[in-house]
Amino acid sequence: MSAPVLSTQDLSVSAGQRLLLESLQLQVRAGEFIAVLGRNGSGKSLTLHTLAGLRTAAAGEVSLAGSTLTSLSRRAIARRLAFLPQDREDSLPLSPFEAALLARHPQLDWWQRESPADIAVVNDSLQRLGLSECAHRTLLTLSGGEQRRAAMAAALAQQPQVFLLDEPTNHLDPHHQVEVLLAFRERCTAGAAVIATLHDPALAERCADRVLLMYGDGRWRLGPTAELLNAAELSLLYATPMTELAGGGRRAFIPA
Repeated sequence: MSAPVLSTQDLSVSAGQRLLLESLQLQVRAGEFIAVLGRNGSGKSLTLHTLAGLRTAAAGEVSLAGSTLTSLSRRAIARRLAFLPQDREDSLPLSPFEAALLARHPQLDWWQRESPADIAVVNDSLQRLGLSECAHRTLLTLSGGEQRRAAMAAALAQQPQVFLLDEPTNHLDPHHQVEVLLAFRERCTAGAAVIATLHDPALAERCADRVLLMYGDGRWRLGPTAELLNAAELSLLYATPMTELAGGGRRAFIPA
């Protein structure tokens, strides 16, 4: 079995005096897609920020490719890990192409300029998410969904070992929700790993190998998607009765 690309040891996450996640033991390996599910306020986003090293854990530690985050520089982390927040505001008047090219910089040496290979990576990332036609428009002239896909194209262009995606399907229609998740699923097939917070269990069922369920009071469950995603477990997780629908080889879960 390959060594984990990201792992946690007794990781706890809190907000003020409220303990959201207690003693998480997680090992993520290349090729894995893990979906994080939970109610609003259960700590999903704060956990992703902690995994990215952008906030201090209440306890425990996070390791990236065998090195603790606290021992790595931000540049070293950016070479191996890409973080997509829920909402990203671009203060500079960049185009999707320029934003994605900027995301390549952690992979370059300080004195190195972008090569034709870097530009090809950027163009491939934009094309994969259907942004080639608006690649050179200013981001502020794009729709919310296009801006969201541009942010994910930049993450793809970064080419890290680990993608941390906080609600990647925000602002997207059903077609693009599936397309962007399939794009990151392809990166898993190529050897990367993905941890993504999602609101729709059906999307988790479609793309995730494992799910991390967060209950917001420190409790959590981690296991194979096929085992943990069921109406009974989701009813407990979301504190509302859920029912399962099946068809076409897919499963969906809706409030009963």
